Amino acid sequence: MAAMEIWNVLFDILILLFTALVFGVLCERFRQSSILGYLAAGTLLGPNALQVISSAAEVTALADLGVALLLFTIGLEFSWQRVRGLGGSALGGGVAQILVTIGIAAGVALTFAMPWRTSITIGAIVALSSTACVLRLLISRAEIESIHGRHALGVLLMQDIALVPLVLLVTAIGGQGSIGQVGMDIFKTLAWAVALIIVLYVLFSRVMPKVLNNPSMQRNRDLPILLTIVTGLGSAWGAHTLGLSPALGAFVAGMLLAESPFATQIRADIASIRTLLVTLFFSSIGMLGDPVWFVQNLPKVMAVVMAIVVGKAVIVWLVLHRFGLSHTNALATGICLAQVGEFSFVLAEVGRGTLIDESLFALVISVTITTLFLSPYLVALAPTLALASVTSLSKFKILPQPARIGTRPAEPARKHFIIIGFGPAGEAVGQAVERYGKRVTVVDLNPESIARVKQLGFAGHIGDAMNADVLEHVGVASAAAVVVTVPDPASAGTIVELIRSISPEVHIIARVRYHRYLADLTEAGAHEVVDEEQLVGVRLAAQLRRQFNKLA
Repeated sequence: MAAMEIWNVLFDILILLFTALVFGVLCERFRQSSILGYLAAGTLLGPNALQVISSAAEVTALADLGVALLLFTIGLEFSWQRVRGLGGSALGGGVAQILVTIGIAAGVALTFAMPWRTSITIGAIVALSSTACVLRLLISRAEIESIHGRHALGVLLMQDIALVPLVLLVTAIGGQGSIGQVGMDIFKTLAWAVALIIVLYVLFSRVMPKVLNNPSMQRNRDLPILLTIVTGLGSAWGAHTLGLSPALGAFVAGMLLAESPFATQIRADIASIRTLLVTLFFSSIGMLGDPVWFVQNLPKVMAVVMAIVVGKAVIVWLVLHRFGLSHTNALATGICLAQVGEFSFVLAEVGRGTLIDESLFALVISVTITTLFLSPYLVALAPTLALASVTSLSKFKILPQPARIGTRPAEPARKHFIIIGFGPAGEAVGQAVERYGKRVTVVDLNPESIARVKQLGFAGHIGDAMNADVLEHVGVASAAAVVVTVPDPASAGTIVELIRSISPEVHIIARVRYHRYLADLTEAGAHEVVDEEQLVGVRLAAQLRRQFNKLA
């Protein structure tokens, strides 16, 4: 690529990011998701509107890297322990929702004389909801800990896991030939996928820990970040080389790395890069939108949108009710998830040109963008609509009288303690807390300290507590107390301020090495500050009194 072309691509990215920033700020100003602003920016500047972006193909290629990195970070959240902890209603309900939605959507597509391969692809596209939109909205509304918020999270996580087999499925059925040949293609695809997973498992379980524990890696914080990006994108490239979706390689790499104690810090380190590339991803999705086609086909688009919103809400409602949720909470969860998600674009791109023609692709894009624009209103109105709907049905004796739904999140159970820094002071605190049967979580940048933490039976995370992502991941918002044993006063003050901003209610106990910094930590928000110089002075005075008594 010539130098001038590189600068043209850079200029296009700059314009796209700037417009996404402006539209994102406007959306947040009106209490909407900034993701809607990114979509609008791409649509406005794209080839089907103002045609400002001349390097759409290059921007889309970068956006593909963005979705791969997004899946890598999502994989980092999926340690096997967390998957097991989702619970039966989330695991079973999430899987059932995906299968039922695919079946019903594919059946509807077949009634419109679509080929069976295309029908299954449409079902897979419709089955996924928007993790990025819904979770951000639930968190901003403080409803993530409500009953419907927790179950929405569980179903979304299962959908994220399901993306990988769905991509394999769409890739396999995209081949031409008989059902037997398609079956053979699916078998070959699965075989390559298994081979890739085995190679990645060996790499991440045998090689990666030794590399990350190398002293050079521990001395230079930049090197682990570079290694993480190389492995994440390298896994995506390996999957692409094998004819698989890059999303598969990135997600599996993240999931395997999630078992490493370095996962917490890695997730925090690449957060800014992920934000950049994910913004490009959503903006590039917007560029696929065609406002003229949308207006010309408005009745058809709105009919499909209505069918999807109502259909997905009802499917999630009935499935989760079968798994034990009340009608009101199950329907509220369904309304929150009644959109087509961002990862559906990945499936649509995989099937484009083989399973999905350009007209159907335009319909899928228009419907998906429209449902994403509706998502803030769906999440905001979900509890009210659910209660009103169930109440109306109960009047006709179709459903029992509902209990009122609680949108206010349940107060988190503050049962665990967090220790920042695990030197001799931190270890003494941990052993003291353990005697009372309390759960202890430790954050430290030194891998050797975390190895000692694991020997003592505590939960340990390699991470920098001056990063908000690290503190949020270890659960500072629900901690009973946080003990900051970091000796550096400036770092300790920063950590205390950050903890206070994330969780104003948590009790903070901090260590200060020198008396002159005591007021700084108190002003930063520590409830109690242990003054080492004062304690040493008291101890020295006691020793001196003992010596006087001996001489008397």
